[in-house]
Amino acid sequence: MLYKFPLTSGNVTRFFVVFNLVLLLALGFMVHNSVNAWLTGKRYAMDDLARDVQKRIDAYRFATWQIYENLSTSAAGATPGSNLQETRLRPDVYYLEKTRRKTEALIFGSHDSSTLDMTMRMSNYLDTLWGAENPTWSMYFLNGQDNSLIMISTLPLKDMATRYKESAISSMVDGRRAEMLQQANALDERESFSPLRHLAFQNDHYFTLRTTFNQPGHLATVVAFDLPVNDLVPQNMPLENFQLRQDSSMPASSSEQQEVENTRVSLVNPNIEIAATLPSTSLQLVYQVPITRLIIDTLHNLLWPLLINLLLFLLSLAGIVLLRQQSLRPSENQSAELDSLRVLNEEIVASLPVGLLVYDFASNRTLLSNKIAEHLLPHLNLQKIINMSDQHQGVLQATINNEVYEIRHARSVLSPHTQLFMMRDQDRELLVNKKLQKAQQVLDRNHQMRQQLLHNLGHALNQPLEKMVTQLVQLSQRDADETVLDLLDESQGLARLVDDIVLLNRLEAHDWSPDATVFNLQELLDEIALESLPLMRRKGLSLVVNNHLANDETRFGDRRALRKVLTTLMHYALTTTRWGKITLEVKAAEKQADRVIIELVDTGAGLTVDELANVDFPFLGDTSQDRYGQASGMAFFLCKQLCKQMGGSLDIVAKADIGTRYNMQLPLVLEEKREEEEEKILDGVTALVEITVEDVHKIVCRHLENWGARCLTPDERISGQDHDVMVTDDPSKLSGWALLLAEDELGHHALNDQQYRVNFNLSNAMLDALLALIEKQLSHDVMDNDMEDDAATPLMSGGYFQLFTETVPVDVKRLYTESAEKDYASLAQTAHRLKGVFAMLNLTPGKQLCEELEHHIKACDDSNITNTTSDIDAYVNQLLQQGNQ
Repeated sequence: MLYKFPLTSGNVTRFFVVFNLVLLLALGFMVHNSVNAWLTGKRYAMDDLARDVQKRIDAYRFATWQIYENLSTSAAGATPGSNLQETRLRPDVYYLEKTRRKTEALIFGSHDSSTLDMTMRMSNYLDTLWGAENPTWSMYFLNGQDNSLIMISTLPLKDMATRYKESAISSMVDGRRAEMLQQANALDERESFSPLRHLAFQNDHYFTLRTTFNQPGHLATVVAFDLPVNDLVPQNMPLENFQLRQDSSMPASSSEQQEVENTRVSLVNPNIEIAATLPSTSLQLVYQVPITRLIIDTLHNLLWPLLINLLLFLLSLAGIVLLRQQSLRPSENQSAELDSLRVLNEEIVASLPVGLLVYDFASNRTLLSNKIAEHLLPHLNLQKIINMSDQHQGVLQATINNEVYEIRHARSVLSPHTQLFMMRDQDRELLVNKKLQKAQQVLDRNHQMRQQLLHNLGHALNQPLEKMVTQLVQLSQRDADETVLDLLDESQGLARLVDDIVLLNRLEAHDWSPDATVFNLQELLDEIALESLPLMRRKGLSLVVNNHLANDETRFGDRRALRKVLTTLMHYALTTTRWGKITLEVKAAEKQADRVIIELVDTGAGLTVDELANVDFPFLGDTSQDRYGQASGMAFFLCKQLCKQMGGSLDIVAKADIGTRYNMQLPLVLEEKREEEEEKILDGVTALVEITVEDVHKIVCRHLENWGARCLTPDERISGQDHDVMVTDDPSKLSGWALLLAEDELGHHALNDQQYRVNFNLSNAMLDALLALIEKQLSHDVMDNDMEDDAATPLMSGGYFQLFTETVPVDVKRLYTESAEKDYASLAQTAHRLKGVFAMLNLTPGKQLCEELEHHIKACDDSNITNTTSDIDAYVNQLLQQGNQ
């Protein structure tokens, strides 16, 4: 079915408006094209004219040199002819008599016979040059030998000089002499041009080309030509509109720029200027066109298209008027639509909870009202209400039948005699407001009581739960019964639930705020991995902790809140995952070093829609469960609120049968490290890394490189290249001093004297295993070198004492500095390094003091740390004195 265009008033008006816009656009395009074509034609004409003028200038440059080099020079050295005659017209004005009369010559000033001969030569040369030319030509020669002026022209100079035009010749010659003298005195100007001039009695337009020739010992000689342009200018371009100016933006004479179009159009009020540059001169030929002339030419060219557009525009206006007056009448459908709108309006007014009255005082009738207004209308004086409302901003209170009503009055903008009244029952509103206030008070009291109840209940349950969990942990360590482990899991889940309730209650009461401190993020990850390890082992899952940040990097933030979020999400992931692995990845944002991105990814069954609804409010949907327990319904909401309080965000993306991704972005400010570079704890150690799993290989290599060790792979290892320790995850490849990586180890333990089994997710455990292995390796090497030496022999032999004096006193000073700054992480590394040195040198007292210092560092006992550091310092000084003796 074809679409039928609805013939309505709005559609017709839009159609004609669009039609008129199209007409105006077409008219604009025609005018634009016409003006552009006119300007393009003028530009082409100017380009041709500039080329012709340039040719003329080049030709008379050559003629100037011919006159000066050949004619004047040869005449000065030749013997003058005796048949040359001159006629004295006036004092100092002489006319050269000659047979050929194409040109005539005048000599101004005293001169000799050589000047006369030179004048004759020039006149004969110009007779030949100008023989076929019709315009008026003139040449002026200011002789530097005797300061005389020679004028050669196609004008009848003798008649003009002796008759009525003597003043014109005199003024012309005086002006040329002044210009040529000024040109001769300008040392830096070899060639110059005059503007366009008008020769009145010949109606010619020309410009003057002046060239200066300097002669040693004489005045400068100046040759000037008056070059006409009447024969070059097209007839449709008036000569009065042309100007010859100096071009300040003269282009260089390179071959590339000569190809550029040398005309341009500019608007100089009230004219349009079309300028063309003369490439080999500093001149610019300008043609000025009045804007009025351009408008007249455009209208003349577009007369018929303009008349047709005007006719169409008038027809469209007439069509709008006729169609709106004759054809567009309300149809039956429009009447039915108006009836339905009226019925709908009445229904809306009848359902309003306030009284509404629209009254027309011009006809004294009610236009619109509902039942409430009809009930109150007999008791109201509308005119009095209008008079009083004008004094009270249109709001009044009236008592009708012992009921208080608020009456609002408004005037109609469309009809000044129509008034609008609205009546509202104030007693009913007051009653409703009191009920709402009382309900709000009850609700606030219930919230307060609930918060207090949950707070007290949490504190009451915490203590017995902690005791029960402690006893179950002790019992599980003595007895590996599965029932005890189940009870331990249930009790730990109950303790976590109570802690979550108390914490969430504090968050809702705004009684919790972040407690920001400086902490090591790697240590926190080790704690979370160690805490999750028992349940991982029971369910047979794999855990990979991939920390892209440096191990010794410290951050400023709320450590307890971050630990709570990570442990809660980790337990939820463990509950929803039946097989596979869980990956915890930590990295810094790309462009924001102080923002940390933490991703927890599991390979479980994914989250349901009901579980994802718990992100916005706790316990809205059922949660997943396994045989070890059920996930908490408030975990997601609590973690989201904690991330929000810390200034971060939590996003959860789940896919069925694939897994869940928990993405956290938290602002953890990076603490700046000290400027002095400390020696890394595993500097000089070479490790052969032979790990099958790619992710584990990257994690282990990153840890080893952060500790200063050098990592080698079997492919990179050169044949016969030694290594200090081997790191592998394949038990069949264990050989020599090696670490066996595992994911279910609670820390590290020794397989034999030269091999340890360690959990690669626990960086501290892996570092302790490496240091213990290196200590044993060093002790074994020392014992093999000299089994009979006593405790002091390694220190006093070879280069050990020099190495001792260069390294150990520096580390002792570092102990004092780090203990004063309470930098326990760096202090522990320095103490461990000293212990390795004492163990290598078989200095048992020093090794025992370092072990005692490590114990005090773990307990953060500042007083004992200071005392033990002093003991180590005294022991080192004693060894230095023995070595110096």
